[in-house]
Amino acid sequence: MEELFPDFAQRRIRTRGATINLVCAGNGPPLLLLHGYPETHAMWHQLAPRLASEYSVVCPDLRGYGDSSKPKGLPDHSNYSKRAMAGDMVEAMEKLGFARFHAVGHDRGARVAHRLARDHGKRVVTLTLLDISPTLKMYESTNMAFARAYYHWFFLIQKPPLPERLLAGQVPAYILGRIGRGTGGLKHFDRRAIAEYVRAFQDPRTIHATCEDYRASAGIDLEHDRRDRNRKLKMPLLVLWGKHGVIQAMFDPLNDWREVASNVSGKALDCGHFLPEEAPDAVLRELRRFLARHRGT
Repeated sequence: MEELFPDFAQRRIRTRGATINLVCAGNGPPLLLLHGYPETHAMWHQLAPRLASEYSVVCPDLRGYGDSSKPKGLPDHSNYSKRAMAGDMVEAMEKLGFARFHAVGHDRGARVAHRLARDHGKRVVTLTLLDISPTLKMYESTNMAFARAYYHWFFLIQKPPLPERLLAGQVPAYILGRIGRGTGGLKHFDRRAIAEYVRAFQDPRTIHATCEDYRASAGIDLEHDRRDRNRKLKMPLLVLWGKHGVIQAMFDPLNDWREVASNVSGKALDCGHFLPEEAPDAVLRELRRFLARHRGT
């Protein structure tokens, strides 16, 4: 991992519900980068070192992922709710000395970032979300085409231990299949990063924890989102998504996010779902432009 994040320091920070593994480096306004599924903080390796010349960059493994702790899921899955996972991030950033920060999330990390902005809005200077529409919107819009495209949403939420048992021993093929499902296959992915994703998911606790992440999203997270339905986010929000992905084909990201936030901008990029690895230069360009506009906020 040192090869992917030169000059970054590794830290392990204890929160009320987990121990969070992270790497950090740089100077300037704090910038939190949250990874998606089935990855780890390694997914930011093409962006984080370049951003560290301008920002204090923090790249954690979410609770249940990578080298962060993996508590056993509770019956209501609340310890993998996006509220709990966002709480980890607030505590970790505070212990690093950052009371307010810019938040960027991809995939599952974007859902954590959304909840973080909901529950801790005064801490989030700007919010950037990569290749998602709001969880509630996506579940309420489910049809056959979406269920086929995002079949894993409905597989991983089944009662334990069924998904866990079916995934046991399938990790390399499953991980490679998930990240290589776009038109470019695996050509955009660094072999060292892939090795990290595979290593993390060889731990049965990671498989269980990530199932719990999805189970929470289909239950307690929706309850939290419904309670906030009429309360719009106030901070500037940048939405980026892939032209060749499911979000582009089945949703309207700008309008979907304008239903829940008052200041939304964004665009589609010429890539699939894994924007930071498939189109790092384009993501960096858009992110730098957005953050610069709000640097003094």
